[in-house]
Amino acid sequence: MKLGETGVARINGYLFVLGRSLRSFLPIETAKDAVREIEAHIRERVDQVEGQPDERAALERILEELGPPLRVAQAYSSEMAVDEALATGRTGAMARALWHLATTTARGFAAVVGLSAGYLSALALLAIAVLKPIFPRNVGIFAVDGVPRSLGAIFPAPEGAEVWGGYWVVPIALALGLALLVAMHRSSRRFLGWWRARNGSGRSAEAAP
Repeated sequence: MKLGETGVARINGYLFVLGRSLRSFLPIETAKDAVREIEAHIRERVDQVEGQPDERAALERILEELGPPLRVAQAYSSEMAVDEALATGRTGAMARALWHLATTTARGFAAVVGLSAGYLSALALLAIAVLKPIFPRNVGIFAVDGVPRSLGAIFPAPEGAEVWGGYWVVPIALALGLALLVAMHRSSRRFLGWWRARNGSGRSAEAAP
């Protein structure tokens, strides 16, 4: 299908809004590259329309299937962030990808809440390992009347509470904390891999539900 001036203007308007939306998530140059890629996709779809259809109706159908510009921008930027995280495995890239999914998708938000709890638990265990030699009377298992009440660091220690655990707490907390960090990192990669497989193997301009 050959587009007239009205059709060209409609595509340009869509791409303008898309570009503004993409710049909310991506660097300017990356957003420009994304707009060019999506423009090429739209024009390819237009070229595949055969015969002499109603230009406006055919073009609106293509753009409707593509999705609103904001949703397209969210999906595109999410895919880029996840691809980088899976390709590099770096902690920073993983954090950016998870944060992006958490702020743009309901499943991402739920997953990040669960993963954050695991990461915080790991950091808490590592903090116990670091603080125990410094504050031996404030770190460990706190028991009241012989009944364990809590594990961690408390300043000041509760009145009448007994601290269980000597310096052997340090290697145990350190080992558990590191093991949990590794487990959370692997779980994060598995979640991102699942999300990427669910949304296709190629760059998509359609928003994820």
